[in-house]
Parts: sequence; C-alpha cells; structure tokens
Amino acid sequence: MSRLTREKRILNLSWFEARQHFRSPRMLALIALLTLFIGGGSWGLSDPHSAVTAQLGMDTPYEILFLVSLFVLFSSTLGVVLLGFDGISRKRLTGELAIELAQPINRTDLARAQLQGLWFAVFTPTAIASIIGIILIYAQMDVWPSVGEIIYFMIPTALVIYWYACIQLLASSIAKDLGSSVTLGVGVWMLFTLIWLLVTAVIASLMGVDVTNLESVEYNRFSEIVDLFSPNGVYQLLLENKLSEEDKPTMGSTYIWGAALLWSLIPSALFLARFKRLKP
Repeated sequence: MSRLTREKRILNLSWFEARQHFRSPRMLALIALLTLFIGGGSWGLSDPHSAVTAQLGMDTPYEILFLVSLFVLFSSTLGVVLLGFDGISRKRLTGELAIELAQPINRTDLARAQLQGLWFAVFTPTAIASIIGIILIYAQMDVWPSVGEIIYFMIPTALVIYWYACIQLLASSIAKDLGSSVTLGVGVWMLFTLIWLLVTAVIASLMGVDVTNLESVEYNRFSEIVDLFSPNGVYQLLLENKLSEEDKPTMGSTYIWGAALLWSLIPSALFLARFKRLKP
C-alpha cells in the first residue's frame, strides 16, 4: 500500500470516528458549552462599556481574542473530556475494540484514526464558535482582527485540543472500566484547568520564590517555566506571544514553541505505543 493510499485510508477512518461523535448526544452538550462560553465571552468582553475589559486595558480585537481564549480553553478541553474519556474503554467493554483490532489494518493507523477523529469532532465546532465570536467582536468594536491574527489564534487552539485528545485517549486506554475512565479523564482536566495555579504556587514556595505577590516579576518568570509542563500554560504562552511588547512572556519564543512541539509528540507517541500493546 502506497503512503498516499495509507494516509487517505486513515483520513476516511478519522472522519468516520468524527461522525460518530457528531451524532452523539454529548455533542449537544459541547455545542451548548461553546455557544455559552465563546459566544457569550466574545460579546461581553468586546463591549466598550465592559468594566472588566477596561480594567485589563484590552482594546484591540486580538487582545479581546486573547481574553476569549480562557473560555475556549475551558469549554473546548472539557469537550474533549466529554467525547473522549471513554473512547477506548467503552469499545473494550462492548467488544467493538476486539472487532476493530481483528480488521486487516495496522494498529498505528487505527490509533491515529481514533485520535484524529476525536480532534476533528472537537476542533470543528470550536473553530465555528470562534469565527462566530470574531463576528460578535466586530459587531461590538467595528474592527476586525487581521487574517494573520485569526490564523495565529486558531493554530494554538487546534494544538491544545490535539494535546487533550492524546491525553484523554491515553487515559481511556489505561482504564479498565467506565468508572476509572471518568476518574482519569476528569482528574487530568481538573489538574491542568483548575488546580495548576495551586501547584505552581506550592512549587514556587518550595523553591524559595515569594508567593505573597503573584504579580511580581520573579513569580511571573517562575510561573512561565512551570506552565511549560501544562498544556493550558503552553497554550496561553503561545497566545501571549502575539500581544504587545509589554504583555509578552519574558521567556523566549523558542522555548515556548519547543514545549508546544514536545506536547505534540510525547503524549501522541505514548498513546500510539500503548495502543500497539492493547489487548481487547
């Protein structure tokens, strides 16, 4: 089989997986989340009379998009959890996995199709919601972000969804039942989304960094280093890198994009290796 034929086969299987997710009742919950958080956040934060935006000093379309990224991060990554926490474990319990593994297809190709299918299923509605959010920002501010800014916003957004898809499917492949799938999936999401700031503060305290002033330069620099070990942190650093000079991270772009590359390679490699050894 030629390389092109193989990639086309993987793509077809990926879209089949994505369509299964699109038909899932969980997709309705994801769409509701994206509409509420991304749509509502874009409209509210771009309001010229918004006290929050005024206090933060954000007055350009991209700066508003940067604030909206917090809502994207919360809703889209939670969407990956909703759709993917039982992606492997459920198939194992129902016997679907045994049927799939018995097919004449390379396990690596099958694993990639599972991964890309989950990514397609979450990124597609996220991209649509983000475009709607950009339109709402224009309606409020009467200014469009540049095409380059929109593309730059979409790239880290696509990456963070891919990272979470890798993590969730890896957790699902490790879990032995649906209960442990939920625990692992939600636990990982809560760690990076809700608990990471506490983890950063504890590590900083142990390292002798002053945590009484979270706005200090010393703490911010330490926080950036710790954020490299979190997909959420790398996502935020990537988007911050496009802000004005005084709002950019103190860390160089090479380190941030290097961390993004590692987050793209390591979790996916772990999942593919795990899937190769998987027993139905």
